[in-house]
Amino acid sequence: MTAQTDTAGSVTTVYKVSGMSCGHCEGAVSGEISGVPGVSSVQAVANTGEVTVVSVTPLDEEAVRAAVDEAGFELVGRA
Repeated sequence: MTAQTDTAGSVTTVYKVSGMSCGHCEGAVSGEISGVPGVSSVQAVANTGEVTVVSVTPLDEEAVRAAVDEAGFELVGRA
């Protein structure tokens, strides 16, 4: 599990997402995850398949999974 509490009281979690291959993919995944309540920033990297999410509190993984599914990709789990 890669989740850590940042100094400002936020939580950073890194997820593995399969199927991303370009900037458009990164944008689609980032856009959907940004809509999850509590998310303050998202950075998706197609080359590594990693998505770093900063949120106010720990996120429900099923909510993140649903957002990734909506973007057309698969959440593998936490990196």
